[in-house]
Amino acid sequence: LTSFSRTLDSYADLAKSELNPAKKEKAYERIESFRSELQSFREQLKELRAQTEDVQTSVNRQELLGRRPHHTSTPENPYSDAAIASAPSAHNPWAPKDANGSSLSMNSGDYTRETHALREQSFFANTHTALDEYLARGQAVLGDLGQQREILKGTQKRLYSVANTLGVSGDTIRMIERRAKQDKWIFWAGVVVFFGFCWLVLHYLR
Repeated sequence: LTSFSRTLDSYADLAKSELNPAKKEKAYERIESFRSELQSFREQLKELRAQTEDVQTSVNRQELLGRRPHHTSTPENPYSDAAIASAPSAHNPWAPKDANGSSLSMNSGDYTRETHALREQSFFANTHTALDEYLARGQAVLGDLGQQREILKGTQKRLYSVANTLGVSGDTIRMIERRAKQDKWIFWAGVVVFFGFCWLVLHYLR
């Protein structure tokens, strides 16, 4: 994109030196068209970078969630409800007490572990699905970027072709101007020689 922008600047400088008004106006129209395409490419590149940053942020967040201990009760922890449900009932003064307390505690522990395992399995499944979606989106964006790169190459080739054509036209016009100046100097030199010759003739023949 930087190279394309510099090429446009060079093309604009070359268009300023064009003497033909029609060609100059046409060159300016092409420059405006190319600049609009360049702005579109920059916006697409900016959007691609933003999507890439979002994907990277989501991946880092999922990695942090995977490494975090499951017994914490932070808002991002999917096991917070299970942690509350599995809290020891010994600290609860309203907890029912019966003779089969140990058996109920064992059953509650088994149920908590099963719930824990189901939540963990669901969490990792959702994580893998989200990662697959982000990767697919990244691949699609990269494919679009490659296609835009090919379009940019084609546009730059067309710009070079137009610049070369405009350069040939400018060189031709400059050559004609040089020839006109040379003819003008030859004409005035001939005038001076003619008047000098006339003066010599009149001076020596009197």
